[in-house]
Amino acid sequence: MAEVVLGIGTSHGPMLVTETELWGARLPADRAALHAWRGGRWSFDDLVAARSGEGLEKQITEAAWAERQRRCQLAIEQLADVFAQAKPDVAVIIGNDQMEIFDERLIPAFSVFYGDAITNFEFSPERMAKLPPGIAESIPGYIPPGGETSAGHPELALKIIERAMEDEFDVAAMKRLPKPETPHAFGFVFRRIMRDRPVPTVPVLINTFYPPNQPGVRRCYAFGKSILRAIQEWPSDARVAIIASGGLTHFVIDEELDAIFLDALRSRDMTRVTELGEAVFQDGTSEIKNWVPVAGAMAELGLTPHIVDYVPCYRSEAGTGNAMGFVYWQA
Repeated sequence: MAEVVLGIGTSHGPMLVTETELWGARLPADRAALHAWRGGRWSFDDLVAARSGEGLEKQITEAAWAERQRRCQLAIEQLADVFAQAKPDVAVIIGNDQMEIFDERLIPAFSVFYGDAITNFEFSPERMAKLPPGIAESIPGYIPPGGETSAGHPELALKIIERAMEDEFDVAAMKRLPKPETPHAFGFVFRRIMRDRPVPTVPVLINTFYPPNQPGVRRCYAFGKSILRAIQEWPSDARVAIIASGGLTHFVIDEELDAIFLDALRSRDMTRVTELGEAVFQDGTSEIKNWVPVAGAMAELGLTPHIVDYVPCYRSEAGTGNAMGFVYWQA
């Protein structure tokens, strides 16, 4: 039977793969958008007013940004070291798609890729030109120069699909990606955690972002346990890593919510997280649900998380930005 030797949770946002001088490039978009925060929708100006007593102006200096980036890069390198030392034969990466390979015509709640080849091709100049401000500069952090094709793992993927169906999860099965790019949730792991040397991988996608079919926290937790059962039932001597890519709270940072979630990882109990309600898990913060299946699998294994770092990377006095989390579990 296969053995889960490692679990990882990592943020993957553009702030991690761009110089701090570019962090402010997203501010025009921040100011124009309505933001999900604590179950409501907030304008930028309303957030500034609501958070005026938090001292966020001290979090958005050049010195603060440089220190936050230093900590993030150290944490990423530590996770990459842990991954290399664990020597997994195959990885299951759980991430989400932000209209990269899907679109409004078809957005599965859960999907599993079971093809032989994972394509991650460079964007065309036309597509690059349509990207929002501050995003084009981040693309090399997710796609290597010239692009790449890496190995899937159909055997394990089909086992995960089979087990999921038996556990009453109606998953979409993909033998080819709908578009030739890999969602950035996966490209980040290939580039940074696997250091451009991807092991055969099963991409698992959860629709965290887009109504009306976003799976809830409790459902995602159970899905992680189903994935674990599939791995444990798989007749192989392979060493398997399960990796969550995304989060933590963003596009508006909520350190209180992040603390509740990290405490839930430590206690191996998602009760307080589910009690927060689905309204808080919207927009970028919804990517916490990519971590929840890994948390379910690691809790089932009885493993304790090693929290490498938690780094709230603010970019405005409204609290916009990305709270970065870096965690691993090891058997």
